Amino acid sequence: MARKKKIEETKETEVVEQIKAEETAVAAEKETVPEKAPEAEESENEIPEEKSEEKTEEVVDAVAEEKTEDASEAVAEEASSSVKEVKEKKKFSIHCISFREMYNRIKDNLGLMLGTLFVSFVVVALLAVVVFFAAAKGPEKVMVPDVMGKKLETGLLEMQVKELYPKISLRYSDTPGDEGTILDQTPKAGAIVKGYSRVSLVVSRGVIADEVGNYVGIKLDEMRMNLQTLFAGSTRPLILVGDIEYKPDLSEAGTILEQDPPEGTSITDPVKVNLVVSRGPQYENTKPPYLTGKSINDVLQTITRSKIIFDFTAHVVAEGEIAGTVVTQKLFIKENDEETETTVMPEFVPNYAHIQLDIALPEENTDGNVMGIFEAKLDVYPYAIPMRLDAVPEEGDAYTIISFNHTGGNLTLPYNVPAGTTLVLYTGDNKVAGRVLVN
Repeated sequence: MARKKKIEETKETEVVEQIKAEETAVAAEKETVPEKAPEAEESENEIPEEKSEEKTEEVVDAVAEEKTEDASEAVAEEASSSVKEVKEKKKFSIHCISFREMYNRIKDNLGLMLGTLFVSFVVVALLAVVVFFAAAKGPEKVMVPDVMGKKLETGLLEMQVKELYPKISLRYSDTPGDEGTILDQTPKAGAIVKGYSRVSLVVSRGVIADEVGNYVGIKLDEMRMNLQTLFAGSTRPLILVGDIEYKPDLSEAGTILEQDPPEGTSITDPVKVNLVVSRGPQYENTKPPYLTGKSINDVLQTITRSKIIFDFTAHVVAEGEIAGTVVTQKLFIKENDEETETTVMPEFVPNYAHIQLDIALPEENTDGNVMGIFEAKLDVYPYAIPMRLDAVPEEGDAYTIISFNHTGGNLTLPYNVPAGTTLVLYTGDNKVAGRVLVN
């Protein structure tokens, strides 16, 4: 490698010396050309022929000088490119030497480098073990304070002293005025937990209703449903339905006319709301139908469109009677708390007056059908509410036998259905009020 470098340096020196020699020769030629000019001027008058010869020589010398300059420039360019090539090779050789020196140094110090890496790895591993055990040990254990029944601000301060953090959830309460009070906590007071643990707190957001609402103009059933929904899940409802007074009114039956206490009354304890409810337009009268001799199906159709309560009795068919028909009809009239009966039907009777119908039933059932009287004991309602009687056969879909209005109490209805059918009575809120299996 050193020998090659020496040869390249010698070559570069020879090129530089050659360029210098050529430049010296060119300069010498330029110095000799002007010396001929004076000699030519002195001999111009003596020999005219020599003048033309001298001019010819000057032209030749000028051409030669131009050629010499062009040759000098070409030589200079070639020398410059050679110098650049030598420098690039020198740089490459220097880089090669540097990479080799670096490789040799790494090779000589490989053991030291591996040892340093091993020691660094051991130190980092020891630090990681120390940090792990420090984190695994965790904070010290503390006792959970008792914050139930206290205001949220007070409870948070006590938990902060123990270095515990809250997880808060809000819930309506049943006690007026306890808004912001802690109702429950998990873990319970006295439990031992690690510091910086979370304690779940249930905080009261107050009562769901803090004043009496306005119930005038809505149905009584709607009010009850609203209160039931409002206090769903509550063990201590704050608004209850109190005493109810019914009176005739042009508004629809069941409409709330008055309430006490009035709307906006503040609630400090559970309160009962007393109501005045419409019975409906009771001044209307109904013309009673004449049903003697009618079949069970005819009677059921009449009940559907009538504002009269029919009470049914039955007996085994007698001679001269037709099974499954109405034999007698009686009207019960109540005056001055006394009830009288008559078989003479007046032209009009009060709405939902009671008429008794006696039906003759066959001794034995035929064609697989069973005739009888469905009976149910209901609450007495201040006004007639919608009801229906459904039949659920052993096979097939259920169907409705009759839909009607009734004021409650003792309810009776005739039926003629296949054996094995289940009769189900529903009240206005779709509640099952009675069930009978027909055999």
